[in-house]
Amino acid sequence: NYFKGLCALAFQGFFMMVCVAIYAVLVAGVAVSDNLHTALWSVAAYTVILCFSLFKTGSLSKSIWNAH
Repeated sequence: NYFKGLCALAFQGFFMMVCVAIYAVLVAGVAVSDNLHTALWSVAAYTVILCFSLFKTGSLSKSIWNAH
């Protein structure tokens, strides 16, 4: 069970890196030149989605490795 938990923790770190990489690509694609208000709201929405996905990486990795 210790090995499953350790692998789940490593997998959670991998999922976190993937989430942050996707966030970086999404934020880099926001066009600021058109409308600043829309750009700020879209970055805020992406940030909320990032926080939600980062909190869910632990349960996802534990369910994949069956380390409950």
